[in-house]
Amino acid sequence: MTVMTIALASDHAGYQFKAELKAFLESRGYETLDLGTDGPESVDYPDFADAMARAIVGGAAQRGVLICGTGIGISIAANRHKGVRAALCTEPTSARLAREHNDANVLALGARVIGPEIAKDCLTAFLTTAFEGGERHSRRVGKLG
Repeated sequence: MTVMTIALASDHAGYQFKAELKAFLESRGYETLDLGTDGPESVDYPDFADAMARAIVGGAAQRGVLICGTGIGISIAANRHKGVRAALCTEPTSARLAREHNDANVLALGARVIGPEIAKDCLTAFLTTAFEGGERHSRRVGKLG
């Protein structure tokens, strides 16, 4: 069985949250690829969304997790890239449906708007749910580019 590699990236607002989620993933047997940042110094979230896009599109990771203060900016930046389908989720149902219906490959989270336990629940739902596929969902996802 192949182990899934999960890339993680954040700006300064999410670096501590990222470290906690990285440990959570590794405790469950996932490989992780940490794309930074690694401290509280101010950085620009688009740079980390770009690194995530390269990791996903280039095949270095099968799924990704992006974190900024709200998750909004970093998800917008990530979705500029063809082949990246980043979903900003604040609860597990949205994370599950992002996979089932939208074949999302990146989960965006807001470190200032949800707690770590909800984030872990979202991450679990995101990683354990398959794309439902079918003509209806596949047609729509195909139009995303």
